[in-house]
Amino acid sequence: MGWDAFGLPAENYAIAHKVHPADATAKNIKRFKTQMMAAGLSYDWSRELSTADPAYYQWTQWMFVQMFHRGLAYKAEKPITWCPSCKTTLANEDLENGKCERCHSQVERRLMKEWMIKITDYAERLLDEVRLLEWPESVKEMQRNWIGRSEGYEFDFRIEHRHELLRVFTTRLDTLYGVTFVVLAPEHPLVEAITAPEQREKVKHYVRVVTNKTDLDREAQKEKTGVFTGAYAIHPATKERIPIWIAEYVMMNYGTGAVMGVPAHDERDFEFAKRFDLPVKEVVSEQGIPRGSLDRAYVAKGILVHSGPFDRLPAHEAAAKIAQFIGAHPAVKYRLEDWEFARQRYWGEPFPLVFCPECEKRVRRGETKCRGKAYSKGELQNPGWIGVAEAQLPVKLPNVKSYAPTGTGESPLAAMKAWVKTRCPKCGGAAQRETDTMPQWAGSCWYYIGFALGRQKLKLKPSQAKLFWDRKALKYWLPVNFYVGGVEHATRHLIYARFWHKFLYDIGVMPSKEPFAKLVNQGLILGPDNEKMSKSRGNVINPDEVIKQYGADTLRMYEMFMGPLEATKPWDTQGIIGIHRFLNRLYALFEEATRKRKPSGKKMGERPTSSEPGTKQRINQALHRAIKKVGDDILALRFNTAISTLMELQNVISISHHKLSARDMRSMMKTMLILVFPFAPHLASELWSSVEKTLIEKQRWPKYSTVLVAEQRVTYAVQVNGKLRDTLAARADASEDEVVARARAGAKIASWLAGKKVRHTIFVKGKIVNFVV
Repeated sequence: MGWDAFGLPAENYAIAHKVHPADATAKNIKRFKTQMMAAGLSYDWSRELSTADPAYYQWTQWMFVQMFHRGLAYKAEKPITWCPSCKTTLANEDLENGKCERCHSQVERRLMKEWMIKITDYAERLLDEVRLLEWPESVKEMQRNWIGRSEGYEFDFRIEHRHELLRVFTTRLDTLYGVTFVVLAPEHPLVEAITAPEQREKVKHYVRVVTNKTDLDREAQKEKTGVFTGAYAIHPATKERIPIWIAEYVMMNYGTGAVMGVPAHDERDFEFAKRFDLPVKEVVSEQGIPRGSLDRAYVAKGILVHSGPFDRLPAHEAAAKIAQFIGAHPAVKYRLEDWEFARQRYWGEPFPLVFCPECEKRVRRGETKCRGKAYSKGELQNPGWIGVAEAQLPVKLPNVKSYAPTGTGESPLAAMKAWVKTRCPKCGGAAQRETDTMPQWAGSCWYYIGFALGRQKLKLKPSQAKLFWDRKALKYWLPVNFYVGGVEHATRHLIYARFWHKFLYDIGVMPSKEPFAKLVNQGLILGPDNEKMSKSRGNVINPDEVIKQYGADTLRMYEMFMGPLEATKPWDTQGIIGIHRFLNRLYALFEEATRKRKPSGKKMGERPTSSEPGTKQRINQALHRAIKKVGDDILALRFNTAISTLMELQNVISISHHKLSARDMRSMMKTMLILVFPFAPHLASELWSSVEKTLIEKQRWPKYSTVLVAEQRVTYAVQVNGKLRDTLAARADASEDEVVARARAGAKIASWLAGKKVRHTIFVKGKIVNFVV
């Protein structure tokens, strides 16, 4: 068990309750552990870790420094998503429906400098290698869509009366002759330069309004909006003048931030053209015959029309020929963006970076070394920023009194002057620490590695990295064989962790390409009102109260019995009462099987010295089928049906156990306890210890007899008026109604009963069905 302790939730809680986040975190961890132990959850506490422990986050810092030195981390000014309530930047993965996933506030767009990680360098591998994983196909598809690979072409439009070129990316170069306008993202760097004087105020106002929206808000905008820049592009094939617009439906973070508008063959372009009365020119049709007037975009790939020398060509052939004609180049683009990796908050891992003005001057002069020490790729790409040396890790978070976010774009750490001032690891000159902190995702990207290596390895210093990366332990434990996690992590933690793991694989410290081999998504447990549990709704179920009233085993078994693991299901008090009754009956049944006297002191009914053969056979068969079914269901995560099987077994034993000898009854009940133990360990252990000196968890899982679990079948003689007319094979436990219905449905019997009235049906279990007509 580990504690993902850094980040916004812990800090916001601490601010609301006016406590230090370190104190609040420690208190909550203690509380959670108490609850887990009360529920009997079996964790190896010797491997417990917390992302807020300096012994742990020194390695998070070490890994970040490796990324920085290899050029994967860079500082850039770009439009970022800002939460005015949490007062920090957010990544796209931190949003839900355009709002902060933590506080549900409407977010804003701001222009800020912050640290980014080039996760896009791994886009192709993240996409391609998802096929290696035994994950739900829906999760794999969510990752494919989030990464969003598109194959197409890049080419340039000339801008009338200007020397700049306008580069666009398209996946449908076959529709080039249908271009009637070009659209830029409002943030495109050419917007200001190309806008005509008479359009400048309109364009400025539009840009100001749109850039305050999030990408999700812009994508959700149903009515198309836009402004004409007053500038024109020159069509690369026809040399026609084409108006250049800006519109919010074009995003700067996808492609080149500029698209060719082909309203006849793109739905968004069609809506935009209709809104602003722009020409619609058909250039592809299903059979190569123009349709004339268009009431909607034709987006399929057909035969080119109105396309000059490329008329009558199939679309898939035309694209390559048009590319050659205008000098377009094949290109691949991704929807995935680089990872916004900084937060302007206190409670997070400090960046292991310092800014040195002297080193900045050297790098900008083109120098590649300082005092004989070479600058790394990251240091050359980010002039002045220097990675902290391994011997100086961890960079510890200072213990401060005021840690509330400033709202100015600066982290509270910026006010810690004594902490901020430091010396440059390269030149020894005056330097300043980076005051932003890492996002909460940083520490959770690699916690499974911490489990594999153990707490003693975490305590090693980063200068002992060769000892830390224990190849033998990593090969033994990783990749994680089986991972249970919510589907909400599909495009967040699971993307980040896969990227992080691949980077560690690339630098030679991880033995596998992927972190998690198999994934299962667990469902959500809703409140009794069928709504998501929340304090505001008053529908939260407190496990402490359930354990106090019904016991930990009842809580455990009910959660597993509610339904399939993957399903979302509501809490039902009546259901938990049913489980509680089952456990009470199990206790009573075991007591009766093992005690010689009732609690009152009266003698119990004498058990036979030997079991009645038929009863023993029937119960033994039910027991062995239960061994197989419960074992199979546990491996398949069908806990609810495993518990149903245990209930059925209990019923079979309860009905006829008085016909069993004491020895047989005791043996069968002991086997049943082993089956119950994974679900209700406290009760099973207690009952076991009353008759055995060994521990129940040390027992082998029972083996079943293939003979006893095989489906028993019998052959019925099917008669009409006492004469044999057919035979029927059926399960030995099949009901009378089932056997009679199957007998009547047989072709032979149906012919004998045709036109006759069945006056009476005689049924002898396992032997005869006789229709009297």
